[in-house]
Amino acid sequence: MARQLEKTVGSGSRALTILKDLNVEIHAGESVAIVGSSGAGKSTLLALLAGLDTLTRGELSLFGSSLSSLDEDGRARLRAGQVGFVFQNFQLLPTLTALENVLLPLELSDTGIDARQARQWLARVGLEARVQHLPKQLSGGEQQRVAIARAFVTQPTLVFADEPTGNLDRATGGKVADLLFTLNRESGTTLILVTHDPQLAARCDRTLTLENGRLHEGVSAAALHHVPDGVDHQ
Repeated sequence: MARQLEKTVGSGSRALTILKDLNVEIHAGESVAIVGSSGAGKSTLLALLAGLDTLTRGELSLFGSSLSSLDEDGRARLRAGQVGFVFQNFQLLPTLTALENVLLPLELSDTGIDARQARQWLARVGLEARVQHLPKQLSGGEQQRVAIARAFVTQPTLVFADEPTGNLDRATGGKVADLLFTLNRESGTTLILVTHDPQLAARCDRTLTLENGRLHEGVSAAALHHVPDGVDHQ
């Protein structure tokens, strides 16, 4: 839940307000798409909601806990085992195998290391034959499937996905999207998704458009206008 959230970067006359007076409430079990033009601040908002970045002012809570009252370690403890992430650029550690990448969230949570559980999730995403492969030995679609297995391995309450199909061709992206929504539905997980893809957004329960630093229910054609991959970094 966010109330009058504001995010400003820079200082003095060079300060830039990315988000201002933003309010949103997302309930357990919902799937919500956040859309908006390039540079609107979608990824910044996602990072704030996840406690990966700090707000300038306002109120922000995750699982009923105020994020502004927690330091970085406290926010990490709050996320551990409860939050999963899927990124556009996969964010797999290049020196670790697919299995080792999926094991990472288990090592950081209270559930403990369970290689069998990690192997089961790789099998669920169709990669049982790739467990010992490094990311560079996998295609883009396979890397994103490893990332999805990593996001769900702790059976999280909430998954954040930032342009999860943005670096994939349409056919591969469609298969990855099907997998993401299937696992999300089966797990009953809350999903918060940033996307430029209107078909992906339409699969969510709600679509919120980020415009002029605020969120609005619904979507406009301009908000989903396609931009080249990698353009929207905010």
